[in-house]
Amino acid sequence: MRVLVLGPLVVTDQGRDIVVGGARLRALLIRLALEPGRTVGAEALVQALWPEGGPGVHALQALVSRLRRCLPDGRLRSVPGGYVLDVESVDAPEFERLAGEGKRALRDGDAPGAAALLREALELWRGDALVDAAGVAFADAAAVRLAELRISAVEDRVAAELAAGADPARLVAELEELAALHPLRERPRALLVEALHKAGRSAEALAAFEQFRGVLADELGADPGKELQDAYLTVLRAAPRERARGNLRVPPTSFVGRESERAWVARALWDGRLVTLVGPGGAGKTRLATKVGADLAGRFPGGVWLVELAAVHDPADVPGAVAGVLGLRDGTHRLVEALSADETLIVLDNCEHVVDAAAGLADELLGACPSLRVLATSRERLGVDGEALCPVPPLEAASSAELFAERAAAVRPGFAADARAVEEICRRLDGLPLAIELAAARLRSMSLEQLAARLDDRFRLLTGGSRTALPRHRTLRAVVAWSWDLLDEPERRFAERLSVFPGTITPETAAKVTGARDALELLDSLVDRSLLQGVDGPEPRFRMLETIREYGLERLAAEAEIGKTRDAHVRCFLDLAERAEPHLRRPEQLTWIRLLTAERDNLLAALQHAVDEGDAEAAVRMGAALATFWMIQGDHAEAARRLRLALAVPRRGPVPGEAAALGGYVFNTVMSGGDARDDPLISEYAPADHPLAALIEPAAALLNDDPAGGVAAIDRRLPEDDPWTRAALHLMRAMLNGNQGEMGQVHADIAVAERGFREAGERAGLALALTFAAGAQTVDGRFDEAKEALEESIGLLRELDQDGDTSMQRVMLAVARAHSGDVRTAREELAAMVAPGAATPSRYVVHVRIALGDLARHAGDAGEAAEHYAAAGRDLDRVPSYPQFGSLLEAAHGQMAIGRDDPATARRHLRRAIALAVDAPDMPIAAVAGYGVARLRAAADPGAAAEALGAASVLRGAPDAFNPDVAGLTRRLRRDLGERAYRDAYDRGRRLDVTGALALLDDQLRRR
Repeated sequence: MRVLVLGPLVVTDQGRDIVVGGARLRALLIRLALEPGRTVGAEALVQALWPEGGPGVHALQALVSRLRRCLPDGRLRSVPGGYVLDVESVDAPEFERLAGEGKRALRDGDAPGAAALLREALELWRGDALVDAAGVAFADAAAVRLAELRISAVEDRVAAELAAGADPARLVAELEELAALHPLRERPRALLVEALHKAGRSAEALAAFEQFRGVLADELGADPGKELQDAYLTVLRAAPRERARGNLRVPPTSFVGRESERAWVARALWDGRLVTLVGPGGAGKTRLATKVGADLAGRFPGGVWLVELAAVHDPADVPGAVAGVLGLRDGTHRLVEALSADETLIVLDNCEHVVDAAAGLADELLGACPSLRVLATSRERLGVDGEALCPVPPLEAASSAELFAERAAAVRPGFAADARAVEEICRRLDGLPLAIELAAARLRSMSLEQLAARLDDRFRLLTGGSRTALPRHRTLRAVVAWSWDLLDEPERRFAERLSVFPGTITPETAAKVTGARDALELLDSLVDRSLLQGVDGPEPRFRMLETIREYGLERLAAEAEIGKTRDAHVRCFLDLAERAEPHLRRPEQLTWIRLLTAERDNLLAALQHAVDEGDAEAAVRMGAALATFWMIQGDHAEAARRLRLALAVPRRGPVPGEAAALGGYVFNTVMSGGDARDDPLISEYAPADHPLAALIEPAAALLNDDPAGGVAAIDRRLPEDDPWTRAALHLMRAMLNGNQGEMGQVHADIAVAERGFREAGERAGLALALTFAAGAQTVDGRFDEAKEALEESIGLLRELDQDGDTSMQRVMLAVARAHSGDVRTAREELAAMVAPGAATPSRYVVHVRIALGDLARHAGDAGEAAEHYAAAGRDLDRVPSYPQFGSLLEAAHGQMAIGRDDPATARRHLRRAIALAVDAPDMPIAAVAGYGVARLRAAADPGAAAEALGAASVLRGAPDAFNPDVAGLTRRLRRDLGERAYRDAYDRGRRLDVTGALALLDDQLRRR
């Protein structure tokens, strides 16, 4: 678990966010987090949280219990005398440790190391420290101390960068801003004087000193301290600065990103003597190397010398190329003599085509010249002892976008970036700087939209680079072709066949698709040549950049092998999907889900290829094999779409797996709220024994609003021996009956479903069964059971990495809390779900806002309720969602109109609410509108209102007695009518069937 307090409070555990609601609860966590792993006394906590006095240890214990419920088990422990928070890391202590280490490194003379440590420390800050506990005395004091340490760390970092040879001109602007923020602080002024002097602006350095000396005299009556006076004297005594030796040219464009790589290389050149930047063509290795060389120029009296090897074709000419740059005649012995005096940095650029010669020369020179450092760039490592490798990956998204915007502005002044369009273009170009710069240059003659549309033909599009660049850097095709030409024939053939993988590649899948017996060795070779990238994970996985993959596909097509290789790819992943499928409904499902998730792009590509080629058998079998996986993943709309495409491929006769694919299609259509009522595919199936085939008729009945037909189909299939199928059928029967308000059998069916999914070991089905159970338990007033079921459901979905699909359960949990009296926690949890940065899927945001509006309305705050309902309406207009949410929102508007004494508007909203619910069809949702109808009639005709309330309970399937709308109205009607008259009227409505209940509500809405 990780706790972040240097900015808004963030708590994560294994990559998942943990919401801690309530200001005092957050303050408690922050106080404990400031001393992680150490005992914090109970009295100290009471004093910190209630400094003005008041609640004591009992209130603290209640608060600790609430915090424990938010955190993973065992993280907050009670110990004698207090409490201990066990966490992996807290950013504030981590910042203090890194800043302290950086200060010591600076004091010991390791300027590059100090700069790297201090940058790492400062990157932990995301805003003001302890902001979630602002105004609490302990937090305010700690925040002041941390802010002071932050300023000191910034000063140390700038001092380290100046000492390490960073560009002083870049630091001047930062120091001027720092000095303005802290006008009486001396150290920023001393560093500013030093930076101005090193940037060749000595007159400005002296003026800055004099200006600050005047401020000190006027404000404090004091003189500058020793550090500032020493900086001033250094400027006065300095001789005219010599220009640094070397041949680095000033680049015509700015350098973007790569801060971490620059720091790492600087540190590696301090600790060692040979660093190689490795990465694919166009990744910006040369530009990074020359930037690092410029940063470190002050460290090398012998100069920084760039040796460009791209034009060297004969390996024997490598020593001569180095000698020529240094102005020497050929001969390694002359190089040794020249490089043995002063500290010198040689940059060997583009070594890959003469890698053996470059490696031999670097090894020889480093062995003979103790003061020499070598920085090499290559698409593969040199393989010399002591070599430190710095991979140069594609740029991160933010740096890619910044680079594109800067280069675009250069060719189209006033260019205004569409952030999403630029991000997508950079993503499709793999974040390769050369590709991004070539693409930005095309904006001279086309729009951003036209550029994006033509990226499928990137090699034809991205030409016309700088005329001063080497020919192989002027077009994207030339960059990739250069790497391809360095491969031997088996490597080229292997790389071309790997290009059919849109996703990651394992040694096993590579061997199956390419037919290579030595796949692992060939993969390693392509990684060494930067044509593949390793992917972090528990098993060897690799990925080919999209740009390189497109080139490989071109080559494969030119050799008429693309169809055969894609077919091999389909066979490979169809075999994997079919092997995984039965395990997805068993206890070992997590292992197979993770494997299929890792192969998702390959599986989808294989399915799409089968569809495009009209291979009905492969398409249907793949769809059938993936249907359960998609159901578990929760992306029901996308699953239904893909299964429909597979089933629509024309076939001459029965195909293996079609019943399973159809079952997955119909069920996912139901779960996504889709409509397939008139789809002819649903009637074109043959019975089969596959578990998913058992879902076809009941799921189709849900689609066609035929609950009786669905129940009858399930009854024909039961009893069922397979635990998963049995559980699924009982759950479907509960859904069919529950949607009609027929709750008599629902409890029993849910119980059987829960037992069956537990027996099968299938987490997604169990989570769904527990969710249905919790809904019924909440209506019955069994809130503790409901909360326990929902918390288990949420935990199961998180095990499946489906944290985004817990939204419905989290809303239901908040409602259960509110109905049981814990309204404050319910409000906090719901608010967290729609807070900035929350991961709630857009289709569920509407539900959350409606629930927040209901809580405000029940609390009597009509203004806040209206705000939440209005926001829900905006979201509903903007994002596709479930029709049930539209019905709930209309019912809420109806309740608000009743509160304003506007019956005409109330009737309009309530009619819409019932119509949407009936169309869904979802009778329990219609019941919510029924509660509004009853309230609407209460003043004019209390008996009719009681009858409407009874009819609504028919739709709900049970009296919703703990719902605040129902509870309040029930008390009012009992008071107005008397218990016996109320019960008689209520029972008249309760005796109706669903059709009669809907008719009664419609009749009540027609009355005035």
